[in-house]
Amino acid sequence: MLGMRIVKQEIFTLPLNAIRLALAAGLMVAGSGAGPARASTDLPEIPAWLQKHVGPDEGQIAPVVLQRARALYQRKRGEGAVSNPCYLAMDATRPSATRGGAPGRRFFVICEGRKSFRAVSSGYGNGRKLRRADFSNGRTCARHFSNAEGSKLTMGGSYVTAETRTSFKGYVRQSGKRKPFHRTFLLFDGEGETENARERAIGGHPAMFVKWQCRFKNPGSPHADEEGYVPFGRLVNYTAGRSNGCTTWSESASEEILALVEGNPTTLYIYPEGRDIDAVAKAVKRGRSLARAGLYWNASCLKAIGAPKFWPKRSLQPIINEWRQSLPKLPPLELPICK
Repeated sequence: MLGMRIVKQEIFTLPLNAIRLALAAGLMVAGSGAGPARASTDLPEIPAWLQKHVGPDEGQIAPVVLQRARALYQRKRGEGAVSNPCYLAMDATRPSATRGGAPGRRFFVICEGRKSFRAVSSGYGNGRKLRRADFSNGRTCARHFSNAEGSKLTMGGSYVTAETRTSFKGYVRQSGKRKPFHRTFLLFDGEGETENARERAIGGHPAMFVKWQCRFKNPGSPHADEEGYVPFGRLVNYTAGRSNGCTTWSESASEEILALVEGNPTTLYIYPEGRDIDAVAKAVKRGRSLARAGLYWNASCLKAIGAPKFWPKRSLQPIINEWRQSLPKLPPLELPICK
């Protein structure tokens, strides 16, 4: 079962009326000019079984994140873009790990018809540290967000899952033998601030990569180069860690999520959007309470980062392009022969 923990309906610490008030607050934020895009008020009422999974605790989804995820899903269903019975959401303001050290669950798979709610871990973009700008994120909480190509940062907003592509990443040692490792990548199509998702190669995939160490002769492999060599390395698992901007999951979670959307696209809403980040940053600067301002950010991560920062493409892309042009031209990497 996915490695995703199904949150039991008995785990419920907020009164039902409090949940409804929180959801109403989320709608008010959605209508404010400085905050998020307006969510539809024509959505079906959130059923009681799902309301029990709404809140700030581990394994729960924040009201505004659920509200926008549902609004996106209902809109895309109405447009005929998706028919999948499930939809996806992510809260990138949550920490990477729980107090006990377990991976933090900030990615949600919601199937309302099946009364199914699952929360799993996922990674966020690590960013970069350049001479002109430092937009690197720490291991626990994300502070920086951007839609600039090459930023290696997460961009919140609306997505629809698209096709998958499976590619060879190198040979690894498994059960004492050298075996090829392939990784499947789920593409996302975006809109608005996320419309350049394909340009940025943004999508979802297992949090695993092969760290190349050497090469060995294997002319019979379909992955061999002109000289008959293939790369070999160590398989690295970075579940709940940082990515290059994509959404990453554990191996077991990836298998079920990919099976859920293969040939049957659905929506993915990632919080926060650019306007959310700017609004929270302004509130922090002015010493205002986020709750009183009708804003949301995970409390522990806000304490850790101080204030979030959004780097729009128009301002960050020139800095990244300049950095790329300044890089010296190096000869192609040639791996040593495996011993």
